[in-house]
Amino acid sequence: MDVRERTMEWHREMFSPYACGDDRLVDRERPMEPCPLRTDFQRDRDRILHCKAFRRMKHKTQCFLAPEGDHFRTRLTHTLEVAQIARTAARALRLNEDLTEAIALGHDLGHTPFGHMGERILNSLCPQGFSHAEQSLRVVERLENDGKGLNLTLAVRDGIREHTSKGHPRTLEGAIVSLSDRIAYINHDIDDAIRAGVLRQEELPQDLLDILGHEHGERFDTLIFDIYENSRDAEEIRMSPRVYRAMMDLRAFLFEQVYTRHEVTVQEKKAEFLIQSLFSHYEAHPEEMPEEYRACAEREGVGRAVCDYVAGMTDNYAVRRFEELFIPVHQVLL
Repeated sequence: MDVRERTMEWHREMFSPYACGDDRLVDRERPMEPCPLRTDFQRDRDRILHCKAFRRMKHKTQCFLAPEGDHFRTRLTHTLEVAQIARTAARALRLNEDLTEAIALGHDLGHTPFGHMGERILNSLCPQGFSHAEQSLRVVERLENDGKGLNLTLAVRDGIREHTSKGHPRTLEGAIVSLSDRIAYINHDIDDAIRAGVLRQEELPQDLLDILGHEHGERFDTLIFDIYENSRDAEEIRMSPRVYRAMMDLRAFLFEQVYTRHEVTVQEKKAEFLIQSLFSHYEAHPEEMPEEYRACAEREGVGRAVCDYVAGMTDNYAVRRFEELFIPVHQVLL
């Protein structure tokens, strides 16, 4: 028995009857020889971890645009926090931790530069519309690996596509990631907002903190344990009405007091203009895009290719391209 088979046998003994087994939903677009060391979901996790889109997330905005400081979250650190929360919950519930981790690491691969503002503006510009969940799926299916995609399993692709609050994952592992995404950003956006001076600790709704916890770690403990208490030995992932309502009320508070604050929106207006300008330029001059996107333009149309190109940019790269295209360079003539 090789290592892979031994791991699968161990998982069969350990997993909850509601977990996605290592041999379920493992269909790929192209057949692959099994790895002697890793299960299919472990292999998917590794493919995501080593892809270019994963590395680019370190320079993509999570909440605050162009923050001055080394301790603000990026799209990459957000992804790692989601993976940690989801793995903790999955292990407690005896679900497939490898599948959970793979979905979590891949869920935001298609996110735009400049956070959800970038997503909103691309949705208005792209002929087919735009959502980061669908784009994340497109990254792993069509854009990575020179257009061949990462050839991931069905369970991982489903979890990536369905990770938003409106999604309906086919596995409990996918549902865990969806909840973990919200838990992560609600809590770390509070932390970053306080660090940025946009919010003060005493401004947080005390009645909600009395339920969830007054400290960062306490809130994580409350939320993850509530998932465990209400989902163990169950066919669905759920939370108690009281804790779930408090979490969503805290999310609504952030939308009202942080995400729409003048200090935040004034930067978003600049980023919106930047993305619109880049999109219009490359739509008019597709020949200036890298070769892989020019090839996409020939296959699927210019609008689709420009959307892929702009969505894949990091914040820094988008700013550099804007400067090169639209900002005059002062030259001294000798």
